Amino acid sequence: MAIVSATKLSKAYEPEIIFSDISFSIPNRGRIALVGPNGIGKTTLLRILAGVEAPSSGSYHYSRGTKFGYLPQESKFERVHSLWDECMYAISDLLDQEIKLAELENKISANPKDENLLAQYSREQIDFEQNGGYVYKTKVEQILTGLGFDKSQYSMQLQKLSGGERTRARLAHLLLANPDFLIMDEPTNHLDIQAVEWLESYLKDWEGAVLIVSHDRFFLDRVVNNIWEMSPVGFEPYRGNYSNYVLQREIRWNERRQFIENEFTHMQKELEFIKKNIAAQRTSMAKGKLKRLSRQIRAIERIGIFGIQGKSWSKITELIGSGDRNPMKVEEATHRLSALRAPDNRLKSIKLSIRSKSRSGNIILRANDLEIGYPDNSLFKVDELELRRLECAALIGPNGSGKTTFLQTILEELEPLNGTLNMGASLKIGYFAQAHEDLDSNLTLIEEIDKVGTGMLEREIRGYLGRFLFSGDDHYKKVQVLSGGERGRLALAKLALIDANILLLDEPSNHLDIPAQEMLQEVLANFNGTIVLVSHDRFLIDALATQVWEIKPKDHKLEIFKGTYSEYKGIVSEDQKKEKPEPIKNRVPLEIKKKSKTSKHEKQRLTKLIHYLEDRVIATEVKMEELSKKIQNSLDNHELIREYGEEYAYLESELARVMEEWEEINKKLED
Repeated sequence: MAIVSATKLSKAYEPEIIFSDISFSIPNRGRIALVGPNGIGKTTLLRILAGVEAPSSGSYHYSRGTKFGYLPQESKFERVHSLWDECMYAISDLLDQEIKLAELENKISANPKDENLLAQYSREQIDFEQNGGYVYKTKVEQILTGLGFDKSQYSMQLQKLSGGERTRARLAHLLLANPDFLIMDEPTNHLDIQAVEWLESYLKDWEGAVLIVSHDRFFLDRVVNNIWEMSPVGFEPYRGNYSNYVLQREIRWNERRQFIENEFTHMQKELEFIKKNIAAQRTSMAKGKLKRLSRQIRAIERIGIFGIQGKSWSKITELIGSGDRNPMKVEEATHRLSALRAPDNRLKSIKLSIRSKSRSGNIILRANDLEIGYPDNSLFKVDELELRRLECAALIGPNGSGKTTFLQTILEELEPLNGTLNMGASLKIGYFAQAHEDLDSNLTLIEEIDKVGTGMLEREIRGYLGRFLFSGDDHYKKVQVLSGGERGRLALAKLALIDANILLLDEPSNHLDIPAQEMLQEVLANFNGTIVLVSHDRFLIDALATQVWEIKPKDHKLEIFKGTYSEYKGIVSEDQKKEKPEPIKNRVPLEIKKKSKTSKHEKQRLTKLIHYLEDRVIATEVKMEELSKKIQNSLDNHELIREYGEEYAYLESELARVMEEWEEINKKLED
């Protein structure tokens, strides 16, 4: 049963249309994520469902009695009270029950033989216990601790908390209120990795439905089972978690590209035949083809090329109506066919490549008895540490534990408190600062790029900025007016111009939408140097890291693990571990990589794709078998046979295309 459903929702801020004609339903216990580029309308859709904004058209409704909770990106509180009081406010009904029980106890003390009072008390007590009345304080403490609050903060006034802490306080309120439907906009933004992992575990047992907007791909993999993609060309659902969505999306893109090529090639051939034969001996055949081509062009103009995909002409006619059935003139058909433009579902992405021309030594850094921090505040110690060329070390730990301080020590901006930190030979360091301190707020984008000293002309700089999705007047904007995501893209643009052979990256995926994160991951995976990565993006860490360095403030130490993040957290099974090569050898030297055309990461992706395609083949063959039976059972109904025949022919071509793609990918794996 759907707890909320929407029909043809649209939103526009005149004259710009944000999104249009979105329809969906969310079942109880649904786990759904909204993904798409920044600015596409994800937050707006959440605000509409939360009643904060009204749709421009369309409607939505909740099933009777449904309670929802909404977590915005930034939380404000009108009430003036403590963090603990805010949590108590979330369970006010339970506290009222507690007061009522206390009142009944007083009445029973005065009238111990009143059977009606005793019966009422028994009912109220059972209800109170089932609602968690005897453990609510423990539950509140568990949630606050899980979200990273210390007991010393329980009595703090909400107004004295930071913006991130207030958002966490709002999340604690929502989890305690236990609504039927949780609407969450970037819930992991202000959580460290430990708190995010706690939230993942908590949501697994959540009884209600969840709709999430998040850029945390690892979080989406662990929490959701449906992905809704919002893009400039529409709204599209996918089944499965984020990783399944990526595989399915690639399959759909490839299928659609092939379908478009086939349709346009076919229509062009038909038009060429018509032109050659419309006034020749095969006039009647040419006229018949012109009539069919005219009908196809009109259908694509009305409902788009994907609107006709896999549909019989009787179904297409239902969608577009009978309309003009007269064939076009040859000149008109030529003009209108050339004017058709196929939609591109692929999102615009940054064109980024980071390659080093200079080779570093084999030892990048080595430390012994190292202590990191400030004269009045020692943060952590590590006995022994070594990073070699082409490795990637992921530096993780709670907020404020010293990750950025360690990077500053590597950069020699800070001195170690004790011990030795020796840097290798021939190093050229590229540094991506979390707060982008190297960007001058008074300079324009063109001036910032020019500052790198590449000698590019202005028109060349503008072309270069275009590769990072900056266009037109953006080039003349000052850095101070850029959003967080735009600053991140500009910093990446500068980093790509530096011939660095070691990258120190401090939260490089912050403020980037998922398409940009995917691009960044691919670029860093292909980087021919060494990386030290500070990030909360576990998906990025797991894809790149050959070592995990975790700062443990309570133990006052840096713990070293040689392997991937999944192996470090014990997520990967023992069988999967055996299939993998030694973690440290994941980033082998380029001289060795030349022996294989396909990288290990690419082979893993292609293997998943092979399995998905094999499932598609089986599913398509099952559908074809069912259609064959339907055709056999409908021999007296020529209309049904024709419709089933068209559908069978389409499935046959789909099967051939999937098999062809399967063969191509197998060839790549053999390289």
